[in-house]
Amino acid sequence: HNMVAYSFVDASSGVRVFDNDDDGEGGSGAKLASTIDNKGARDVIVVVSRWFGGVHLGPARFKHIASVAGALLEEQGYCRDR
Repeated sequence: HNMVAYSFVDASSGVRVFDNDDDGEGGSGAKLASTIDNKGARDVIVVVSRWFGGVHLGPARFKHIASVAGALLEEQGYCRDR
């Protein structure tokens, strides 16, 4: 699964554009979008890839998806004070 979320401001209209896709990993795209929003990140696209390695992670997978996305946004300097 390649889950994606993005957020940017359209330069011509000044309107914030954002969306997400969970690629069949129900609800994970929304979790990524929420992470972007909670971190105050703009002008960013985040893709998290996950494949089944034989261990069922259950609901904990959402924690891992949000954690890795949040760490990436912080590491790359996309987080803003809210």
